[in-house]
This record gives sequence, C-alpha cells and structure tokens, in this order.
Amino acid sequence: MDVRASSVGAGQMQSESSAAPSVLLVEAFYGGSHKQLIDLLQENISCSVCTLPAKKWHWRARTAALHFSQTIPTCPSHRVLFCSSVLNLCELVALRPDLARLKKVLYFHENQLVYPVRKDQERDFHLVSDVVVFNSAFNMDSFLSSISSFMKKIPDHRPRDLDQLIRPKCVVLYYPVQFPDVSRLLPEHKLVRRSHVDDIITPQDEQEAPRLLSSPDESLTVSCEQQDPHQTTTAEPRTDPRPVSEGDPEDQRRPLHIVWPHRWEHDKDPELFFSTLIKLKERRLDFHLSVLGETFTDPPEIFPEARRLLDRHILNWGFLPSKDDYLKVLCEADVVVSTAKHEFFGVAMLEAVHCGCYPLCPKALVYPEIFPAEYLYSTPEQLCKRLQSLCRRPDVARRHVVKVDTSSFSWSSLKERYETLLAAQRP
Repeated sequence: MDVRASSVGAGQMQSESSAAPSVLLVEAFYGGSHKQLIDLLQENISCSVCTLPAKKWHWRARTAALHFSQTIPTCPSHRVLFCSSVLNLCELVALRPDLARLKKVLYFHENQLVYPVRKDQERDFHLVSDVVVFNSAFNMDSFLSSISSFMKKIPDHRPRDLDQLIRPKCVVLYYPVQFPDVSRLLPEHKLVRRSHVDDIITPQDEQEAPRLLSSPDESLTVSCEQQDPHQTTTAEPRTDPRPVSEGDPEDQRRPLHIVWPHRWEHDKDPELFFSTLIKLKERRLDFHLSVLGETFTDPPEIFPEARRLLDRHILNWGFLPSKDDYLKVLCEADVVVSTAKHEFFGVAMLEAVHCGCYPLCPKALVYPEIFPAEYLYSTPEQLCKRLQSLCRRPDVARRHVVKVDTSSFSWSSLKERYETLLAAQRP
C-alpha cells in the first residue's frame, strides 16, 4: 500500500494546519480515472493519501477495507474521508471507529447496480456515507432506480426504501478533467475552426441543467426522470459556413481519420466498432484508423482479427504511454467513436472533442447528458450510415464546430465545488 502526505501553497484550499492534513484520500483501485482524480486532489488540497494498485477489481472491492483498517495511520487532524465506491466503506469504519467520526464522502466513478459483477450478492449500498457523489446524473439515476429491482432478488427479509435513505445524501459533481493546451498539436484547419466557437451549445442548453451541486439537499429539487430532448440522430452534421483554411484544398480530401480511444474490454463493445469498420471496408470506402486505449490481461479476441482485416487502414494501434503522443493522435483525427455498453462519464470522448474531433456516441448511458442530439446514434445501422457519409465527405467533419463546451467539465470550472465538498462541515 502507498501512504503519503501532501500540502498546498497559498491560494489553494488549506487544512487547519499546513503540517496537519485535514483530508484523508483512500483509493482501493489506484489506476485510470480513479488515479487521475486522486492525483488531482492531492495536487490541490492538504491531504493524506492511501492507495492500492489497480489490480483484481473484485478482490479490491471485497478485501481492501480489511487491508486499510490495518494500515491507515491514526491522524487526529483528519476531518474528511474521501474514497471511491470500490471500497466497502461500511466495513472500514466499523473496524476503525476513529474514521467513523469523519465526514465521509463516497465518489461513484461507476456503480455496481448497473455495471456487471460475477454474483448479484456482490453489491454494496454505502449507507454509512455522509455524502454520495456521482460523476453524472445518469450514474446517480441508474443507481437509485436499480435499488428496488435488486431488492426483489433477495429471497426473504428484504430491506425497504433503501433508495429513500440514500437519495438525500446524493449529489452530482462531474469528473474534473485536466484539459491541456493542445494548440501546438492542432492542424491548421482545427486552429482556424477554434476561432469560431462563439456559438457553442452546452448540454444545459439542450436539456435541464445538470446537477452540479455542492449540497445534497439541493439535488432533491431536480427530478431524476429527465426528458430526452434528442429526437433525431441521422441529420447531416451542421458545419461552419466560413472557410476552414486558406491552405491546399487537397488537405480536405484526404481519408477520414477515425479514432477509438477506449479500454480494450468487452464493455466498450469493440466488436460493434470493428464490425462497422469492416462494413465500410467492404463498401470500398477509404479511411484511416487509430485504435488507442489501455490493454489488460485478456483483451477481447476481436482485436488481433480486426488488426489483420483492417491493416491497410491503421495508422496507430495500441496504448500510447506518452500523453503528448496520445494527444497528438487525437488532434490529427477527425472523428472519435464510442460503442460503449457501459459508460458513466467518458473522459476519453471529452478529451478527443477538446482536440477537435467530431464525436459519435450511443443515444444511451451518459452520452445524452453531455452531447447534443446530432452526435448520437440509436442503432448499429445508424452508426454505420453516419461513418459512411463522413468517409465520403470528410470535409464535413473537418469544417464542423463541435457543439460541446468541454470547459464546463474542467478542473478550473469545478474546483470550487470540490473544495466545498471536502470542507470539514457535515451536510
């Protein structure tokens, strides 16, 4: 286990004493977005950090509390405990009464009631938390609405109204993304297009305001049932009528560059993505392809087969450990595609949009909360049709001004809410 302390400078949130951290950050699965959030918080607040490597997720969920109960040092200055939902917080505070007195903040990157587990019995409800934070309204709503159906699976002596016990503690606070300045990496047509972003449509313009709240009680004033305003998904992309570039027009006729920057796992549905591209190939459409994202122990079998079938189209294949190299590919790409079957926020899609990519996402999961209707598809056939059109007219994607304001998901926009969340006052 990694245990470390951190302090911050002037202008950042301070603990009661610069040498005595008031916040304890505990992460049982220190990898991916979980790691990024802990690192970001550590850079900006005075805190102690205890983590375990991102391995064997199911074992971490079942046993990390036992480990942390023996290894977290006693610290009288701690006032707030922040952890992700991988940790069984009830077990931890039962074994460590000194931690039970802290303000307990639980962050849901994903939720177990929707995300598949090996056994239905492997579920936690986190009733001991003081504040339950979700990274999207979809994440919160899907969790709360799934509780009653899960209760029906219990053979007898079923608890009642658990959702009503948890709901008052719930808030939505988007995951804070650190968007770097990528101007030096952008091709000319994207740089020109960036100067024409004064008509951005935010998610708030297309549906009710997302619940980015710092008080759990405030979240109750917003209905959990949102009307989906995204009624059409096949319209031709809107474009900026102004010239994209004064450069060589041949630059606008090069093949469409499609990027898929996701984990190589079944829940991202690579089978759908590759089957769609194989159809495009069979229709003799030209395109370039970059398949990025992390690979774990047993990647889906479709990957080697897809690499063989699509070899002529591939520009990049596999995880890029250098962040600069990763961003460079995103900046060079034209279209970013998600085929996810489970997604509660989607950092990779927002990073790609930040780099100027035209997004295509399922009309499901968290995506309607973040992306306007023109970027959503309802069926595999619609996805194929959209990509087919863009392959034939790649200039349409290159001229398009994406109607997503990524700055609303940035750390600079969300920092104050996180500072309020991690303040010592209980809700």
